[in-house]
Amino acid sequence: MIVTMIVVAEVGFWVLLIGGLSVRYLLRRPRAGAALLMCEPVLELALLVAAVLDLRDGATASTRHGLAAMYIGFSVAYGHYTMTWADRHFAYRFAGGPKPAKPPRYGMARAAHEWKMWLRTALGAGIAAGLLQLAVWCVDDPDRTGALRDMQTPMGMVTGIWLVVALSYTLWPKKDPAASAGSAYGVEPGPGAERRTGWQQAVERVTHRDR
Repeated sequence: MIVTMIVVAEVGFWVLLIGGLSVRYLLRRPRAGAALLMCEPVLELALLVAAVLDLRDGATASTRHGLAAMYIGFSVAYGHYTMTWADRHFAYRFAGGPKPAKPPRYGMARAAHEWKMWLRTALGAGIAAGLLQLAVWCVDDPDRTGALRDMQTPMGMVTGIWLVVALSYTLWPKKDPAASAGSAYGVEPGPGAERRTGWQQAVERVTHRDR
């Protein structure tokens, strides 16, 4: 039952997301669309209730109960981010909205982006680990909750790996190849430089000198 609920919650999330955005932009009913989007947390609540009832009925905790906690945790942490991403792309494709900006790829801007993603990951892992521990306390039977305790370790591992990634981009920022090529030819970045490669800027500088 728990696995089925996880699948239903995942499918329901995307159904409500696409349905809410369609109603908001295609049917021009923003309030009705927002109401559909706000129904998404109900799916996670139903999944949580199902997992708790299953354990209270005497079921031995297993990986599927741990997956339910992980799904809820990361849905809470990444749910709003995913909805915002989908909203911007939907508005761009179907409602004449501005083209969504891509995440930064270079420099400290990329590092800041990775730290924000790490915070979301840490939040999701923390919620999942907390739900797992809460289930352990509620069942209060070590023989039936071993799987839940075992799944708390991966939460820390995922957070630690993402922390290393964020630190690497902070300590060794990724350089923009175009900017590096321009600097090698003494080309100073100016208005619109982000749209020209270093080679193009170098050619322009030589052309201006010849004139």
